[in-house]
Amino acid sequence: MTGSIPVITVNQRGAARLRGGHVWVYRSDLAPSVDAPAGALVQVRDERGKRLGSALYSSASQIAIRLVSGEEIAEEALPDLLRSRIAGAIGFRQRSVHDTDSYRGIFSEADLLPGLIVDKYNDVLAMQALTQAFDRDDLRRVVLASLAEHFPDASVLERVDPHIRKLEELPARDSQLLRGERSSTIFTVNGVRFHFDGLSGQKTGAFLDQRENYAAAARYAHGEALDVFTYQGGFALHLARVCESVAAVDSSRPALEVAEQNEQLNRDQHRAGEIEWIEANAFDLLKDYATAGRQYETIVLDPPAFAKTKRAVPTALRGYKELNLRALKMLRPRGILVTCSCSFRVSEAEFLEMLGSAAADAGRVVRVLEKRGAAQDHPVLLNVPETAYLKCVISEVLT
Repeated sequence: MTGSIPVITVNQRGAARLRGGHVWVYRSDLAPSVDAPAGALVQVRDERGKRLGSALYSSASQIAIRLVSGEEIAEEALPDLLRSRIAGAIGFRQRSVHDTDSYRGIFSEADLLPGLIVDKYNDVLAMQALTQAFDRDDLRRVVLASLAEHFPDASVLERVDPHIRKLEELPARDSQLLRGERSSTIFTVNGVRFHFDGLSGQKTGAFLDQRENYAAAARYAHGEALDVFTYQGGFALHLARVCESVAAVDSSRPALEVAEQNEQLNRDQHRAGEIEWIEANAFDLLKDYATAGRQYETIVLDPPAFAKTKRAVPTALRGYKELNLRALKMLRPRGILVTCSCSFRVSEAEFLEMLGSAAADAGRVVRVLEKRGAAQDHPVLLNVPETAYLKCVISEVLT
């Protein structure tokens, strides 16, 4: 029974996608005529009229519907469903996340809340609404009330991605404080302290998905270290606790300024010396350093996503190979390479093949020590590969 809830028909390809466990259907897989308001709850049927579940509809995105239930639910049941999903997401983190006061509390599709992200930074929550549905006033009220129930003492701010709002054809909006008085705080990851300013910076403020990889890198790192694409110093500050020296590189001066402030918070944890913060283009710097014969015992490569579309994958792999080839040439024997990709379109198999090719071209024998993904607060849905976007390979150069 659908009542006044719109019904959307998907073609055979879209239906197969949902039956296979994915939660997205693209606009090209909808029936030609769709009559549903922006952000509406809709019922999904295949071309034979068989029920496929309930979804949130976008009138603008190429991802036209995002499934929220395999059952057909009424509009009045949606708030209770959201409250239950939010409670489940937060409960999962409380059971599984340790050694930090900060984590991703809600991870969109991976928590069956497609289009909603909430990150916790100590006593500040940063929320992102990525779809028309979660920009609805009624659903925003449900989310904010649930967050207040679970985190009564936390401030809540909304981080706005102008590009996403443009794609979703939503009105422009500035990032803003929604509840409480604090938009900035100091949070702790693996015993390392960081500044967080929720109304500036990248993404929702920091790369929480690398939290466990920071600790893993520090277990292997030694000697002189080079951290490339350091952003606000996540890897560098962890390396500084175990390495003789760290050179940390990023092209963003504002990011490096925050990184330097983070260093001041952690000066008592350095084993020796200060971190050298370098503003430079990573490709140019690695080329210059390799040509000059610079050598390190530890190198970290954590670039931004190179492949945002399927067509960009070959170019992305060439970029990854150039970075890794130069890094491998600069590592001393028994040196450690920590290399990452956050491009979900580049598979782990493709990333490892690229790394093997770079090692062969560099004439190095490389042993893989660990293959890692995002931290546990960024769970993976088995049939939604987009949730398994982060790759982190820790390897050792033998010869």
